[in-house]
Amino acid sequence: MSLSPNFTKRRNGLRPELVVIHYTAMADCEAAERVLCDPAREVSAHYLISEAGEVRALVDEEMRAWHAGAGAWAGRDDVNSRSIGIELSNTGLVPFAAAQMDALERLLAPLLARWNIPPHGVIGHSDMAPGRKIDPGPRFDWQRLARQGLSVWPEAGGQERTPDVARFRADALAFGYPDVADDLLLQTVRLRFRPRHTGPLDGRDMAIMADLANRYPTCARR
Repeated sequence: MSLSPNFTKRRNGLRPELVVIHYTAMADCEAAERVLCDPAREVSAHYLISEAGEVRALVDEEMRAWHAGAGAWAGRDDVNSRSIGIELSNTGLVPFAAAQMDALERLLAPLLARWNIPPHGVIGHSDMAPGRKIDPGPRFDWQRLARQGLSVWPEAGGQERTPDVARFRADALAFGYPDVADDLLLQTVRLRFRPRHTGPLDGRDMAIMADLANRYPTCARR
């Protein structure tokens, strides 16, 4: 039985095609669990992982947890009906504990297989809700997940290209990012792939999005 009452059936016969990674932004795992299980708060997730690596199942995977909110990915909204939500207990100000990342990997591998979700279907809350959310944030180790085949990362040494806002936008939307203002789109892509980089669009940004859009062509090009 689900521990959180905050769920419904998935709408329109939809099934999970994404996994959305979050951080709780709360003091500890117990505080986060209280919120995720409080009917008055109307928020939940399928799983909550503590700093020590304890995985707490809060909503059955078959059900629609309320974790994603407004946003879209690959041109499709109602992300809650299309996804599994995983909350990591973290304030957003400190690195994610090794035990927690180990537990996340152990959870993700069979989960992706169970629902036939590809590695590029594992995204951050910030990816699908640019400007509204920043989690799992710049301290989350996406490269580690990619090395295990549990997410994706751009290939090193991709050919840098002359900055071209229209081409960058086309590639970013082809990969799955929502259609938002140019500055916000660049900021959102960098939050995941170049979290310490600032300044205008450059050749490395172009190479990153060209590589990802070309290697993961399942998202319709705009």
